[in-house]
Amino acid sequence: PFRQINLSVIRQYVDYLVSKQNVKNIFVNGTTGEGLALSVQERKQLAEEWVRQGKDKLDHVIIHVGALSLLESQELARHAAAIGASGIAVMAPFFFKPTNKDELIAFLRAVASEAPAVPFYYYHIPPLTGVKIRVEELLDGIKEQIPTFQGVKFSDTDLLDLAQCINKNDGEEFVFLYGVDEQLLSALAIGANGAVGSTYNYLGQKTNMMLQAFAQHDLALARKYQFLTGEFLNFVIKLGFGVAQTKAVMTFVSGIPMGPPRLPLVQASEEFITKAKAKLDGIVWPTN
Repeated sequence: PFRQINLSVIRQYVDYLVSKQNVKNIFVNGTTGEGLALSVQERKQLAEEWVRQGKDKLDHVIIHVGALSLLESQELARHAAAIGASGIAVMAPFFFKPTNKDELIAFLRAVASEAPAVPFYYYHIPPLTGVKIRVEELLDGIKEQIPTFQGVKFSDTDLLDLAQCINKNDGEEFVFLYGVDEQLLSALAIGANGAVGSTYNYLGQKTNMMLQAFAQHDLALARKYQFLTGEFLNFVIKLGFGVAQTKAVMTFVSGIPMGPPRLPLVQASEEFITKAKAKLDGIVWPTN
């Protein structure tokens, strides 16, 4: 949430997620949180506040510590460890990009080693980083290189890559958290362990119902939830949907002021807000 950064609403935000959305695991300073648009100091302040307000309320607070600068990423990793984060995550640097598996692992290892007691996740988001090194390839031998490696936040539509990762993970050594909300059910079907996504801020309860239906082998009900989430996203994507619009949706659903995004992103229009609200209000969710 912005004012500059609006730390004052984090407690309300935590309580809302837990009580209204049944969301108890948080991914801080990622894409939706505009982490890469923040200064290092702002990222530290937000991480501290989420950990502080989440104490005894949240199960996990994973801090994204990726940055274009290795030194900044290492500094953020040390900070996350010091404040008691449940885990850290790093996306690939995307200006000077790693061009192969070994280069990417070298960068990730250099960050992970600064927090040697903290579970480490690779944040795979090639649509934004442009780094398209397949995760299946990355995982081979990664535990020897990065002993704290815990799993992947997989924010890509390449379900073949995800399936190969899960197929090779027979011993369930790693977790795979899927990051494309409108395809979550597909990812669950091939073995994803969970999800990290922007819609769970305001559709967390509905998604939990889908997870429950899937766990109970009620695929028809699970599909209903997935299709309705997809119906909303399909509608807003056609209007122009990104982080700025997500902040607007979260504001009108939760009543918590998320503020405007930071430039170069621009605030959602009133027309978007009116149409998105009407669409979301008009969706009839399953009652069973």
